[in-house]
Amino acid sequence: MENKIIAALDIGTTKICVIIARCKEDGALEIKGIGLQPSYGLSKGVIVNIDATVNSIKKAVEEAELMAGVEVKELFVGIAGGQVKGINSRGVIAIGGRSDQAEISRDDIARVINTAQSVSIEPDKEIIHVIPQEFIVDNQDGIMDPLGMCGVRLEVEAHMVTCLKSATANIRKAVNRAGYETADIILQPIASAEAILNSDEKELGAIVIDIGGGTTDVVMYIGNSIWFTHVIPLGGNNVTKDISFGLRAPTNSAEIIKKQSGVADESIVDEEDYTSIPRVGGREPIKVSRKTLARIIEPRMAEIFSLAREVLQKTNYMERIHAGIILTGGASLCEGTTELAEKIFDQPVRIGSPVNVSGLKEKVDSPAYATAIGLIRFGANNAEEYRPSVSGSSENIFEKIKLFFREWFN
Repeated sequence: MENKIIAALDIGTTKICVIIARCKEDGALEIKGIGLQPSYGLSKGVIVNIDATVNSIKKAVEEAELMAGVEVKELFVGIAGGQVKGINSRGVIAIGGRSDQAEISRDDIARVINTAQSVSIEPDKEIIHVIPQEFIVDNQDGIMDPLGMCGVRLEVEAHMVTCLKSATANIRKAVNRAGYETADIILQPIASAEAILNSDEKELGAIVIDIGGGTTDVVMYIGNSIWFTHVIPLGGNNVTKDISFGLRAPTNSAEIIKKQSGVADESIVDEEDYTSIPRVGGREPIKVSRKTLARIIEPRMAEIFSLAREVLQKTNYMERIHAGIILTGGASLCEGTTELAEKIFDQPVRIGSPVNVSGLKEKVDSPAYATAIGLIRFGANNAEEYRPSVSGSSENIFEKIKLFFREWFN
């Protein structure tokens, strides 16, 4: 990892976050600048108003640049939303050579990766990530780097992430109109996982659930690689709306109530614990039991976790998860969230915040910044190893795969 300055842009439904960091040679990130602006141009993770998004991006980048004392030209940008889909694919080739047991070459690895991504996808979609999970040589699985091994048949299991072409085009357009270039577009839950998971959790099998404003993103790690990604079109904003409706409070007040007094698990709150609720139309605030507030919040949070559990169980990989559930994202900070998640998943649960950072550490020591920190890490480690390969570039493909092994499997 080079000692260089990298900027990341987290385009969320509720906030636009920009982080500028120096990536040290030892792998640590020194946070130099942070820019945070309200997000007005997105709905459930998708850009619906280019002008509003451009304005928020400009302000967030300028704020981060002023704090860092540097100017940036390009941004690593996250993407999420219902337009994103993850699928697993298998590639198979015969290993070339004159003998029965030929040695696996760089071209063989490049070819098998190419076959894995040669799947039929809708014409309005594109592949944004191709992530090798494991290689198989003559039915011997669990191989991370097959270069130099002998065999007659080479297979690869890979996870691919597809996205609507219009979604990535709108992101690039918004960033460009704000005056910057898009260095790469990276799936947000993958970035979040890289920011908060340790090596043991990746190896043992862990699930990251990133509860954002408009969506909840799910990513599953098994044996140091990604086996499943999914986006649920519900998030913290739905909780805020429920509070606003249930208590007849303004939306802004409901958001403050959620952050300051919200409880996701009714069983952990005392009946005599009260909080003050602002009311619509400037009426006098009223006192409400936090248990009452929990009765509003818990059903929505339980719905989000139950939907995540449902899609995860369909993968048939849950028996391989031994490190539990890691929650991140701003909405995960609601009191009682881990207790509720443990009941629903029957797994150990913890809150994940960015690790191995310095500089403005106290400002980013929160799940709300996990995605932006993860985007920085991807940029620092040369994110193109996850990009789909291009015909006629086998040498470059191999170098990317080799970098992937070195950076992410150690």
